[in-house]
Amino acid sequence: MSDEPLSQKEIEDRLRELPGWSVADDRLTRTYRLGSHFAAAAMVVHVAQVQEELNHHSDLTLGYNTVALAVNTHSAGGAVTALDFALAERVEALAAGHGAS
Repeated sequence: MSDEPLSQKEIEDRLRELPGWSVADDRLTRTYRLGSHFAAAAMVVHVAQVQEELNHHSDLTLGYNTVALAVNTHSAGGAVTALDFALAERVEALAAGHGAS
């Protein structure tokens, strides 16, 4: 997977496929709300596992019943790349199983 920066159009096209995700401060971001702190903590562990598998890590923040992610690619000068969207897609795929919205 390429770590080349995506164009603004490529980012906008990909965001259409990921409801709830946005780009702010050159980072792909999303905040999930969960039913409890324990559910949020469990999701953080699951996301951390995916990040290890991809060897691509976001800033991952656990709140009382929220999980927030913010990611860009350091090796691309802090730009948003296909690697960031691959992580976002994997997180979206697991979020429903944790009851996240």
